[in-house]
Amino acid sequence: EVQLVESGGALVQAGGSLRLSCTASGFHFTDYTIGWFRQAPGKEREGISCINSSDRSTWYSDSVKGRFTISKDNAEKKVYLQMNGLKPEDTAVYYCALDLRFGAVPGPPATLRYDYWGQGTQVTVSS
Repeated sequence: EVQLVESGGALVQAGGSLRLSCTASGFHFTDYTIGWFRQAPGKEREGISCINSSDRSTWYSDSVKGRFTISKDNAEKKVYLQMNGLKPEDTAVYYCALDLRFGAVPGPPATLRYDYWGQGTQVTVSS
């Protein structure tokens, strides 16, 4: 069974940093794409970053570009989201999601097919 588990969410002051982790399990494919999404209360879910396991291809939304960095540990099937310069508007539940298709190119969510999702981790940024 494919599973994704997020961790690392916390309450942090504006300007601070957090590192989220996403641990994937239950599959043996070596080429896959993991994306990070977030959903704030009353707002639609927003795709913010993704990374492909086979190369260094990444994608960032404009809202996080330059502040967030996605990285991976293929051996552990982990993907990280380093979040710096956090703002109150970054407050949301953060989810990771998995696209298992071979050769998927990191890009905006509409270009990928995320079939598996984690339960989310809460990030709260106080002003």
